[in-house]
Amino acid sequence: MIKLILLTSLIALAQASVDCKHKNYGNDGTVCVCNAEHCDTVDPLEKLPSGQYVMYTSNLAGKRFFKEVADFASTSGAKKHAEIDHSEKFQTIHGFGGAFTDATGINANLLDATTRNHLMRSYFSKEGIEYSVGRVPIGGTDFSTRGYTYLDTPEPDMDLVNFALAEEDGLYKIPLIKEALELTENNLSLFASAWTAPKWMKSNGEYSGSGSLITKYYQTWVDYFIKFFDAYKEKGIEFWGLTTGNEPSLAFFTFTGINSIGWLPWTQNNWIKNNLGPTIRNHPSYKNLKLIAHDDQRILLPLLFTLFDDVEARSYMDGIGVHWYWDDFVPAQWLSQTHNRYPDKFIMGTEACKGDRPWDEAVLPGSWKRGQAYAVDIIEDLQHWSVGWVDWNMALNETGGPTYINNNVDAPIIVNTTTGEFFKQPSFYAMGHFSKFIPRGSIKIGAPEKFNGLHVVALDRPNDDGTTVVIINSEEKDVQVSLYDSNKGYITRDITAKSFNTIVYW
Repeated sequence: MIKLILLTSLIALAQASVDCKHKNYGNDGTVCVCNAEHCDTVDPLEKLPSGQYVMYTSNLAGKRFFKEVADFASTSGAKKHAEIDHSEKFQTIHGFGGAFTDATGINANLLDATTRNHLMRSYFSKEGIEYSVGRVPIGGTDFSTRGYTYLDTPEPDMDLVNFALAEEDGLYKIPLIKEALELTENNLSLFASAWTAPKWMKSNGEYSGSGSLITKYYQTWVDYFIKFFDAYKEKGIEFWGLTTGNEPSLAFFTFTGINSIGWLPWTQNNWIKNNLGPTIRNHPSYKNLKLIAHDDQRILLPLLFTLFDDVEARSYMDGIGVHWYWDDFVPAQWLSQTHNRYPDKFIMGTEACKGDRPWDEAVLPGSWKRGQAYAVDIIEDLQHWSVGWVDWNMALNETGGPTYINNNVDAPIIVNTTTGEFFKQPSFYAMGHFSKFIPRGSIKIGAPEKFNGLHVVALDRPNDDGTTVVIINSEEKDVQVSLYDSNKGYITRDITAKSFNTIVYW
């Protein structure tokens, strides 16, 4: 009778989810289309009896979070196995998410209320992929419809008398953030990043280009951050972290046109130890903010070493933010080297997207290759001490915008502005195979990074709430994997070609 009740419950749970409505755009995969009448969902995770596991699969063949429940076996049936070692513990995970850009809000607001709700629930609800981290730009970015800051006065305003949030905050950022906070029951860590200072604070008097922060405005710039946090706090929104600024290296690649502030390691050291660090750490409301250094490419981590050689500046920093755009030129081992050098500082991926290079097509609907690139990078980062991974724009239009400098790129969700629908790219499911099943507080444990050509990572969930194993098959063929947990037994499965797979057991 107990087995019958359990089986009935599992069938009911399976029926609760909504399947993907596939559409093929002629690339190397399909998308899942959502509108007011239909949007695919994924079952909320429910604990199974000891001795059973649940496996979710998304693959090129069309499965999206396809769910199977099975039993552990007492023998493997395979020539070799990958051992899950709970005694070997590494970093504690903080979470996964995306950015609340103006473009995300603009595109979400183009949808009718029901479809917009589907979009937000897809990212943040229990039947979605349960994002737990959000990046919030301080002012405008390249994914705004104009260049702006919160103090665009013609003359210097060192007392910040005219500081004011922009129209974009009220229309595109704050409403979505509040909705996300509600959907996650406030389980959402927000961190802020600034792209540029007001023009009068910069050496070149422009939002972009080779300009740096003028020395006499070092403290003014930090006071500007405090004004931002105060303004958002008045709206009921509080922050977990702050980065030292988005991609300072952009000031040395002026052809991009992206808003930026150029820093050299020694000038940023002075700003951090004399202005940013003391102001934040002595502020009664914001002293516990996590300060995140770098917020730039993995390939530029040697510049961080120069920054962190200044012990006083380093003492104010809690973590290191890393972008992925040139990861194919440097191995993930660089993250481990950084961890070994600064073991008390967490490492987190803070921005990623595809379609970013000049020769790329901005949006490729259905591209499995792009989704696979996300999954492999995330798993490699987790294997090398990353505590999380944050995507860039959560929603863009069919051309990869809006972006006022035509820096069009791809996103996990693309809004069709002519039909009022949106579709989920394979990259959405790549994110979800981590974000939904690896809650904050999970601890990476021992497992081989590669097994039979498959990428593998294992984590113990917090509060003794089971174990998560993510397996990525980038091959063109099915590959067998045999996992062994001495507390449970063996899981031996054929992992389908071109697939993302998550196994959870208790």
